[in-house]
Amino acid sequence: MNAIPQREAHVGQTSSAGFLESVDQNFRHAMTFLDLPAGLSERIMQCNSTYTVRFGVRLRGRMYSFIGWRSVHSEHCEPVKGGIRYASNADAEEVEALAALMTLKCSLVDVPFGGSKGALKIDPREWTPQELERITRRFTQELNKRGLIGPGVNVPAPDIGTGEREMAWMMDEFRRANPTDVINARACVTGKPLSKGGIAGRTEATGRGVQFAIQSYLRDPRTAGLNGKRDLKGAAVIVQGFGNVGYHAAKFLSEEDGARVTIVAERDGYVANADGLAIEALKQHQIKTGSILGFEGAASFLGDMTGIEQPCDVLIPAAMENAIHAGNAERIKANLVVEAANGPVTFEADKFLRTRGITILPDLYVNAGGVVVSYFEWVKNLTHIPFGLMERRRRERRNQTIAAALERMTGKEFPADIRDEFLEGGAEIDLVRSGLEDVMRSTWGRIADLIEQQPELGDYRTAAYVASIRQIADAYEAIGI
Repeated sequence: MNAIPQREAHVGQTSSAGFLESVDQNFRHAMTFLDLPAGLSERIMQCNSTYTVRFGVRLRGRMYSFIGWRSVHSEHCEPVKGGIRYASNADAEEVEALAALMTLKCSLVDVPFGGSKGALKIDPREWTPQELERITRRFTQELNKRGLIGPGVNVPAPDIGTGEREMAWMMDEFRRANPTDVINARACVTGKPLSKGGIAGRTEATGRGVQFAIQSYLRDPRTAGLNGKRDLKGAAVIVQGFGNVGYHAAKFLSEEDGARVTIVAERDGYVANADGLAIEALKQHQIKTGSILGFEGAASFLGDMTGIEQPCDVLIPAAMENAIHAGNAERIKANLVVEAANGPVTFEADKFLRTRGITILPDLYVNAGGVVVSYFEWVKNLTHIPFGLMERRRRERRNQTIAAALERMTGKEFPADIRDEFLEGGAEIDLVRSGLEDVMRSTWGRIADLIEQQPELGDYRTAAYVASIRQIADAYEAIGI
């Protein structure tokens, strides 16, 4: 077996460099279970390129300078895909680590993209929407100059600090800069508003994927389940991070699966209610006040960062990387940790949690819902046909025929409480959710099958890495690289 590559240390390493090292450690650990041709493991592990862009924008009567990055981890499959985040603590090491995870994630769920990621070092809360638009358009111009955005080369998406609005600005700026590419220009980014070529269900996709991941794990008789249970009814859930992913995961798990979301933790503290938080009401409070604290339906703990350390059945870190580390791993009191964020558990903390019998569902799998539905949106933009357009009415007529046949055979009317749902031909949102659930369930089967065949892998993260790397290696060997 060939030697496992070691990454050179970056000068002045920070916590994000620690994040990158944690990803590298997971890579190297998985490589010990693979017998790849000499040099191939290094090729798979290394980031192909990281571009730094610096540009100025005249705002508020003066020139402001900004710095951003776009990292391309692997082009074994093109285009490459990955979000762009706006964060004041962003740096190149973080972007490289996230790009590597995107490569692995796309491979694991069998989506035909390579991995990429981007960031702009900016706190979006410090700028008005008009100013953010000018900054975003200038950033897009810099990416376009370097071939770092385009439907066939590099496809950004929302991440922390960005959303539909920023994607719409980026798409429009790309179209302006490429007037001859108007046919497929909408596919240059995903996560757009519906009015600009987006797809129903993209905003909820990552949170919905978290739900499907947990369901897949619990329904599998080969797993330990949750204290012997195979569902979430009454289970105590803690969610760290109440942005897009954390909010949707908490909403679906509480409203549809019967879980009690007892704690939601954010950067300024946490709120708690042992009987379960009213998630939608909490979100409206956050939108109105800018914080989850002070919510009437819960006790608030200002400045207290120990929310994730409280007892629960399921802990869902859905905020930033390295949330669970060597310093707090011994205080985690969950039975199941579900990584909705990228890299929320460090390599060392992962080992410690597992020695305590805590099961971890890895980020490669759990938060893949976003890229899966991004793929659906990209395909929709390239085909120029909305999902369900060609089939919906035919399905409705077929279902009506079945209902009528059942009524004739039984002499009874079709149950009124399910008639409308049964006759519905399927809107785009239904098809997107169905496709996402299928991908998440089949991917879980792939992970569980592999660890059943190779129990020496030991945990689901290693199995996910091994499955993903094998597919990437096959792709490289198929093209002779």
